[in-house]
Formats: sequence, structure tokens, C-alpha cells
Amino acid sequence: MPFGRRRNRIDRSLRERGVPPEPQHRPREVAETAGPWDEADAPDDGLARVDLGSLRLPAIPGTELRVDVNPQQKVVGATLRQGESLLQVSAFAAPRAAGIWDDVRADLARSASGQGGSLREVDGPFGPELTGTVLATPLPQPGQNAPAQKVRRPARFLGVDGPRWFLRGMITGPAAAGPEAAGPLEEAFRQIVVVRGSEPMPVREQLPLTLPPQAAAQIAAQAAARQQAARPGLRPPAAAPRTPPPATPRATPPPAPPTA
Repeated sequence: MPFGRRRNRIDRSLRERGVPPEPQHRPREVAETAGPWDEADAPDDGLARVDLGSLRLPAIPGTELRVDVNPQQKVVGATLRQGESLLQVSAFAAPRAAGIWDDVRADLARSASGQGGSLREVDGPFGPELTGTVLATPLPQPGQNAPAQKVRRPARFLGVDGPRWFLRGMITGPAAAGPEAAGPLEEAFRQIVVVRGSEPMPVREQLPLTLPPQAAAQIAAQAAARQQAARPGLRPPAAAPRTPPPATPRATPPPAPPTA
């Protein structure tokens, strides 16, 4: 007899005797949080947030949001910049009954070590985190292209397990070297709202990101202008005045962290 049918008969027998069936999954412990937030628990705090689909990122004074797109105009990442420090954020699908941060930390530490970096586990404001160094491309200076050679930079990896999602943040630059410089980016991470959605997704698959409508329209117009300029005998139309979008799209994604 198949195991599934046998199990159903056992459960039915227990119910007839008034005995509740054994849970199929261990109940997940849910603790109160002060952020990051799930969409269902997002506070009505009046804080402006940029809607990127699965992530709503706070607009905090002193920080700059950059949305990274690939040549197909698909959003592949989001980065908050404060001075010379960066907070790169990503959200992933997670199981319903358990978190994945414990496993991801081990994978990140192992990957960083294999790439010439070094990460150790410490207790941080969001629970266990990783701190140390990773190999990364330095920030380009104004008017300069990013250098091709990577250098060792201070880094912190933050992680929060939510209901069916996992949020990861990577802080690099001065904010990763000392807590006194990390305050604005830590506060930005705390105010993120994750929108998981109801669609089934493989565990660790990145939740999809989208551009705000204004930024998407701007990029589409720029792409159309480039295509028109490439046609022989045609001149591109004069650029019309535009309102800066809430996020600054880039055509090249930022340096990727060690993969999970």
C-alpha cells in the first residue's frame, strides 16, 4: 500500500478518536520585528518607498538608489549608496516552514574564502551576520570607467528570514569597516518591505524586480532613440526635458557578491 494512503488512514483513525494528527512540518517560530518588513506587516509610517515589485526600498535623505538593468532592460539588482558605501539588496524565495540564512551564511563564507576574501560570523543588529573582506571592483571616480582589477574591500552580509522569503544585504566600503558609519545603511535595510507574492517559486530563486513606471518609460525612450540614431540617414530627435526618476538605472550591474 502506498505510504501516502496509509498515512491518510492513520490520520483519519486518530481524528475519529479525538487525537489531533501529527504536523507534517515543524511549526516555524515567528518573532516580533522592527524591520525589515513583510508586505502584510508593513508599517503605516509615511516613509516614501520606491516600488521595485518584490522590494520597496526607502527613500532616506543622504542615500542614492540605483536600479541595475541588463541590456534587455530587465532589472537585475538594486543598490543604495551613501557616500563611498554601498548596500546591495536581493530577496529570494524560501520554504514555508524554515529559513535559509543559516545555510546561506555557510555558503557565502566558503565562497568568499575561495575567491581570496575572508568572512567570519558575528552578532549584529539583525541577528547573525558575516563580516570581513571580499574581492570587489572599486567605485569609479566621476568621469572615469570602473577599473577592471578587483581589490579586497571590507564587507558585511546581513540576512533576514521572512514568511516564504529571505532578504540579503551586502554592505561594502567604510560602512562595513565600523559601526559608526553604518547607521544610515542599516536603517535603510531595516525599512525595506518585501512583497513575496503567492506564486510558487524554487527555494533561493531571486524574487523578480521591476522598474518604477517613470524610470521604465525613460529607459524605453532612450532605447528607441538609440535605435533611430543607428538607422542610416536618420537623425535622433532632440531630447525633451525630463523629470529625474526616483531611481537611477544603470546598464551594468554592480559587482556580484559571493554566490550563495
